[in-house]
Amino acid sequence: MSVIQGQEFYISKRMGRAIMDYKMLSEGDRIAVAVSGGKDSLTLLRVLNDRRTFVPIKYEILAVHIDLGYPRSFAKPLVKYFKELGVNYHIEKVDVLKKTKRKDISCFWCSWNRRKALFETANRFGCTKVALGHHKDDVIETILLNLFFQGEISAMSPKQELFGGKITLIRPLAYVEEYMIKRFAKEEKLPHDTCKCPNSFTSNRTKMGNIINELKKVCPDVKTNIFRSVKRIKKDYLL
Repeated sequence: MSVIQGQEFYISKRMGRAIMDYKMLSEGDRIAVAVSGGKDSLTLLRVLNDRRTFVPIKYEILAVHIDLGYPRSFAKPLVKYFKELGVNYHIEKVDVLKKTKRKDISCFWCSWNRRKALFETANRFGCTKVALGHHKDDVIETILLNLFFQGEISAMSPKQELFGGKITLIRPLAYVEEYMIKRFAKEEKLPHDTCKCPNSFTSNRTKMGNIINELKKVCPDVKTNIFRSVKRIKKDYLL
C-alpha cells in the first residue's frame, strides 16, 4: 500500500468525499480519464491512480488524450508520463483544424470537439465512466457564467448521466480548489502544459475568475458561498 503525503493527501481526501457524496464510482468501473496535458487533468489522473492502491472499490483507468492537430502537440511528453505511472493510455488524433479558421476557434469550439472525440473513444474502449479534471473554481465560474450570460441558475454537475445512461460523466475534483492543484503540480513537478489558444485570456470564463478574485478582497468566503448557493435554494423567494 502506497502512502499519500504532502498536498496529494488533502486533494485525495477531498476527492474521496466528492466520490462518496455523488456515488461516482462502482465496483469494476472502467474509467476514461481525459488528460489534456494541463495541471488539472494530470492531477486527476495521478490521484485517481494512486487511490486504487487503498480504496475498497476496484476500478480500471484508461488515460485518454485528444490530439486536435495543433502544431505544438503535447502527446509525446504525456506518453512518457503515462508509462511512468504504469497506466493504460490512448492518444486519439482528430485533425479538425484543416477546415477551421483561426477566428472561429474559441474555448467552446475546442471543448465541444474534444468532448465529442472523448465520448466516442470512451465508448469504443468499453468505458462507462468519463472523468474530467474540472475543479471547484471551474464549478463556481460556471455558476456565474450561466447567471450572467444565460440568465439561468445552474452549475457544472459533479456527476451526470449521458446518452441514456450509457456513459456517466464524473468530476472527482469538484471539491478541490485550484490553488491546491497548483501546489501539487509544483510539488510533484508534473509535466503539465498550458493552453496556447490566443483567445484564452479574453474568454468569459477568465473574466469570471477575475471578478471572483476581486470579490475575495472584501468577502474571503465568496467562492464557498457561490458553490453552496445552488444547494441552498430558498423556493419561497423565487419568482
